[in-house]
Amino acid sequence: MSETPSQQGKRLWLASASPRRVELLRQLGVAYRQRVAEIDETPNLGEIPIDYVQRMARGKAQALWQLLEHEGLGGNECWVLGADTTVHRHGHIFGKPLDERDAIRMLRALSGGTHQVLSAIALVSHNKSQLRVSVSEVRFKSLAPTEIEAYWRTGEPRGKAGAYAIQGLGAAFIEHLSGSYSGVMGLPLFETAEVLQAAGIAVWQESQP
Repeated sequence: MSETPSQQGKRLWLASASPRRVELLRQLGVAYRQRVAEIDETPNLGEIPIDYVQRMARGKAQALWQLLEHEGLGGNECWVLGADTTVHRHGHIFGKPLDERDAIRMLRALSGGTHQVLSAIALVSHNKSQLRVSVSEVRFKSLAPTEIEAYWRTGEPRGKAGAYAIQGLGAAFIEHLSGSYSGVMGLPLFETAEVLQAAGIAVWQESQP
């Protein structure tokens, strides 16, 4: 569990192990603690992408809130921020690749077309919650099989929704982005700042390392 300096009054927990979400949350200058409560991330049968991404964000936040409450760390001044990012095209969800074959399948499907990136955030406290979704459209250039294979060998696709990272080498595949760069990266900062401020958690108050 990592931790930034404590904040007076309200306490914020980030329910994510993602270094990208840590980096983005630090940009907002809020104090937080980081911890993960594992949940099953398998899509339900017939579940549409926007329902899935909202359920995941809410589920991550609620799971950590319940854990903190059980440990006596909850309370009215404790908030948990959960997030989930999902790539989809034509209604098909592209999560984190299971292996090389799965990553190649995803990148071939995204090649030469436009897909959506849904990034949901959920802010949960005692009997209170807020949920927001950022929707972005990303157009990929046509990828040669050799490009896809070389990209896999860099290691970057592992653990990334859709098997690519917009903030990394995968940026070279993107012809056009319409929406939120930070949302595609994993934490939409506009929506995150809005829900934090609505909960009384000030942004740009902490000096981050």
